Amino acid sequence: MRPVPLEQLEAKRPDYLLLASTIALLVLGTLMVYSASFVVAHNEFNDDAYFLVRQLMWIAAGLVGLLISARIDYRRWRSLSLPIMFVCIGMLVLVLVPGIGSSSYGAVRWIKLGPVQIQPSEIAKLAMTLYLADWLARRGPIVGELLKGLLPFGIIVGIVAALVAVQPDLGTTAIIIAVAACVFFVGGANLWHITLLGVTGIGAGLVVLAHLSGYQLERIRAFLDPWSDIQGSGWHTAQGLIALGSGGLFGSGLGNGLQKYYWVPNAHTDAIFAIIGEELGLVGCLGVLMLFGVVAWRGFLIAWRGPDAFARLFATGLTCMLTIQTLVNIAVVTNSLPYTGVTLPLVSFGGSSTVISLVAIGLLLNISRQPVAPATEHERVEPELAYAH
Repeated sequence: MRPVPLEQLEAKRPDYLLLASTIALLVLGTLMVYSASFVVAHNEFNDDAYFLVRQLMWIAAGLVGLLISARIDYRRWRSLSLPIMFVCIGMLVLVLVPGIGSSSYGAVRWIKLGPVQIQPSEIAKLAMTLYLADWLARRGPIVGELLKGLLPFGIIVGIVAALVAVQPDLGTTAIIIAVAACVFFVGGANLWHITLLGVTGIGAGLVVLAHLSGYQLERIRAFLDPWSDIQGSGWHTAQGLIALGSGGLFGSGLGNGLQKYYWVPNAHTDAIFAIIGEELGLVGCLGVLMLFGVVAWRGFLIAWRGPDAFARLFATGLTCMLTIQTLVNIAVVTNSLPYTGVTLPLVSFGGSSTVISLVAIGLLLNISRQPVAPATEHERVEPELAYAH
């Protein structure tokens, strides 16, 4: 009996639980963006809904991306992984060119195209995940070798991470490296190589810490003791903690928070979780965590059930991309990590972040729809990923 080609098998239903949790986060995020931003919008743009309207436009664009990525077979993106990677690296270089890159808060992270700003580092997360999934799936068992596995992997990730780090955007750099390491591990990396990467990373981190200066060093000091300089370097962290603590169990009510009145900087972007804590309380924060927990659970389940090695690696990377960024954002707001500008996926105000997150969800939904061809009596399906290290 011949095996049935995958394209001839009936597609499954998409993961509706993943879709439902995504929609719930978008609705909550839209409400919170308006609540956290209307003060700044009124004072600086004379329009209470200034950020809300723009966020709705980005969500609409992201939903179009979700629908497209959910309908187009994920295997088609595989053939474009190398060109997409080259385009992404080109954009990361362009953002550093004076006159092309747009700067904000001392960092050059955006390319301005008329009224639209694109953040290449957000695109880099998705491009890197796609390329590594394809590259590792093609390598197979030799991923565990030093010269054919670890070395080229380190070069690929190092180039992208370095281009993002010099913007500077250390938060996104850390996320890119962490996601790449997760995909590399699932792809069959040697445990000794993972240990070597970890030791190298710790060493590099110590070197970076030893050479920090200016605002970066102040952020480390604020992380260690934000209350020692609450009027200076500790302001971001302290005000975020005050917002979280003042919310209590049920919060002050949607729209009733006070910390968004210029107390918490970037209340509608990086620090939106603090405003959620103030206005919706511990219950609201736990609700957000539960929704992201569902996204992570369904994403990893989709990866586990993927029809081929590339699908499993790609779904793993996409899920890690969303999950790790979520954890970093919440850790920063709760002072579990030093302050860095990272948005909360699907919730914070942000164009590139919102669109890329929704495209990632669309790709996961597409993979969840793919059937797995049953083995015949003459075949035995072997696992294509080296989960046992």
